[in-house]
Amino acid sequence: MEFTVSKTELTRELSLSQGVVEKKTTIPILSNVLLEAAGDRITLTATDLELGIRCSCPARVKKEGSGTVPARKLLDFVRLLPDADINMKFLDNHWASITCGRSRTKIAGMSRESFPELPEMPDAMAEIPVRLLASMIARTAFAISMEESRFTLNGALLVMRPEGLTMVATDGHRLAYVQAPSAEGGYVERQFRALIPKKAMGELVKLADEGGTEAKAIFAGDENHLFFQVGHRLLITRKLTGNFPDYEKVLPKDHSLLAQLQKDEIRAAIERVAQFADERSRAIRVAFSNGEVRVFSSSIEMGESEESVPSEYQGPDLEIGFNAQYLLDFLRAIPQERVAFELKDQKSAGEMRPAGESIDDQYRYVVMPMRI
Repeated sequence: MEFTVSKTELTRELSLSQGVVEKKTTIPILSNVLLEAAGDRITLTATDLELGIRCSCPARVKKEGSGTVPARKLLDFVRLLPDADINMKFLDNHWASITCGRSRTKIAGMSRESFPELPEMPDAMAEIPVRLLASMIARTAFAISMEESRFTLNGALLVMRPEGLTMVATDGHRLAYVQAPSAEGGYVERQFRALIPKKAMGELVKLADEGGTEAKAIFAGDENHLFFQVGHRLLITRKLTGNFPDYEKVLPKDHSLLAQLQKDEIRAAIERVAQFADERSRAIRVAFSNGEVRVFSSSIEMGESEESVPSEYQGPDLEIGFNAQYLLDFLRAIPQERVAFELKDQKSAGEMRPAGESIDDQYRYVVMPMRI
């Protein structure tokens, strides 16, 4: 195999593969990227057996073929080359010879035969605007559980209906729910549900960033895998198995108390007060009273802190314990200037949402209270 490719094009596609390539693996081939040259393009493929990505870019192909080289080493080296065309040729011993300007280099590769085959993409089920997909991920991914033992919570639930998309994530202590109506004509003819692993969601955001504002993700799914194609890039992820909790039972329906605040004010107050919270529990107390909300924390080792911010709240005095990090995750995820707290009592979950949110896009965030 031999081809010539632009350094800029090769660097961009190699960069997209890095999040998928296994850094520490007992299977050496998984640290490699597969390069295939055919027609007037080269295709780059990387996989960790759970997640795979296939990208391509234009190239002048002199001899068709394929080969694999270490993905990280190739990217690190290519980045250091001058901005010029790169000639790459695979030798009979699986090494890759790279020529760029006056640079001559050989990188040890491995046989293509041992590289895993990725599943073929089935018929498309829907087209989703990538900006919408990335936005939904940004507003839910932080609520995914970090405990590997709770594997059904190590991703987000994606629900596709004719009337729209829903994405839900939870770690058992909080739940993020976002719903967006479908474009004219709908996304799917019948409901489709799947659990997307967190790692795949991060790679989807990268594809969205590269795809441009108007790009669409062509979506497909089979029994075991999900497929997202954005332009000439294809992301393939194995679905998480198991039953996701019944999130509709968790979403509160009987909140009677409402407090509306300026997002930046309450966020800054929580950030400062949280400096004095217990490092393990991150617990702070939030007190609601007419016209204001107070946040305070104390620990024997650190000291104590208290702040108050003005609020539109009319109701009985109420004090609830929350994990400060959980509140901050939500406040940092929304672009809106105002936030609404919906409450019932000290022992019930609180709900946060952007205040004045449009009916076109529904975002709800449920946080369980803490005992302090």
